Amino acid sequence: SFVGIVLVAINPYEQLPIYGEDIINAYSGQNMGDMDPHIFAVAEEAYKQMARDERNQSIIVSGESGAGKTVSAKYAMRYFATVSGSASEANVEEKVLASNPIMESIGNAKTTRNDNSSRFGKYIEIGFDKRYRIIGANMRTYLLEKSRVVFQAEEERNYHVFYQLCASAALPEFKTLRLGMKLKFIVLWD
Repeated sequence: SFVGIVLVAINPYEQLPIYGEDIINAYSGQNMGDMDPHIFAVAEEAYKQMARDERNQSIIVSGESGAGKTVSAKYAMRYFATVSGSASEANVEEKVLASNPIMESIGNAKTTRNDNSSRFGKYIEIGFDKRYRIIGANMRTYLLEKSRVVFQAEEERNYHVFYQLCASAALPEFKTLRLGMKLKFIVLWD
């Protein structure tokens, strides 16, 4: 549902057939209120304003853990890639989010609501050329919960990387890193 220029979306926790190229084409060139509320309507509005006004645009994707923020951002990037004609050059959203597994091990943790909750924010900047085709992207991340390193609420865990290091401490390649004493310290405080 739209609330003014804000899209309110609910994660259905399943794949729906409303994100294909045919749906992208249906939203392309349309005004925001002419079509049903959709992430593609928001993306189209930003894309049109960027082209018309030649000014930077922002889309803020916000919500609680498990709301589908990362997936919504991927759909918006896929929309930009398709309408700009950049989609054939490889999946932009996949390239931008390729670092996600590494970031998740460092910045995700178990919370009471989600076993793999992102505890970091992402700022994704997509660059366009004069013909409004994607020429590059940059993703910056920032840690949201530094306090989690030394304190976790009951039923929650520290960042995954600490558990991964502890589980791997006996592997031969880790012996040269001399993480043994440090890992024991982390386990004591976790």
